[in-house]
Amino acid sequence: MTSGDVDTITKRSLEAQATDLVRRRIVSGDLGLGERLVETALAERYGLSRGTIRAALRRLVDEGLVCQVPYAGYRVVDFSEHDLRELYTLRGALEALGARLTAGWITTEGREQLRAAFEALSAAASTDDQAEANRCDHELHLLIIRLSGNERLVQHYARVENQVRAYISLANRTVDSHEICESHRELVESICAGDTERAGRLAEANVTFLSESASPGNADAGQTDGR
Repeated sequence: MTSGDVDTITKRSLEAQATDLVRRRIVSGDLGLGERLVETALAERYGLSRGTIRAALRRLVDEGLVCQVPYAGYRVVDFSEHDLRELYTLRGALEALGARLTAGWITTEGREQLRAAFEALSAAASTDDQAEANRCDHELHLLIIRLSGNERLVQHYARVENQVRAYISLANRTVDSHEICESHRELVESICAGDTERAGRLAEANVTFLSESASPGNADAGQTDGR
């Protein structure tokens, strides 16, 4: 391997790490909707070059989490009601497809993983740990998508899911952790039973409910949890 190869790999690794760091801050709500992202400030915070930070921000533009404003640099994306409706509609379609695919060929190992993920969610709900319940909820949905065996579906879902999670975190949405748990019980069992059509319907219905409560200005917006 040449020194040039090493430099390229190192650079790409730094860009990937910077992308992960900024992405986590956006998805967690640490960076607000529409907030300006200053390259110099981010570079100083993470001890990286402005070029590395700029490359990371460009990746996040591709993911739909950051937008580039002419003559003003980069900002965290903001969401209109139309944007949210599109996101939830697309997410519902992807989750329904993932649930059907997973139910159609799930293995014994897959069932064990899925039930273990649901038990983790149940345990978090039983202690009223909202943050942990939300994390387990997210991991359960990701697992269903990953068990589908469709890598392109995984990639598309990640982009949509990150945008949905960013909106929910930034808007400070919460929901009762017991409700989060119970809304997934039938979905998990239908997948484990190999009932493809029911699994798809339940997955899409879950997201449809959230889309109705996620619109800005909705009096019941607190129902949204990012499932």
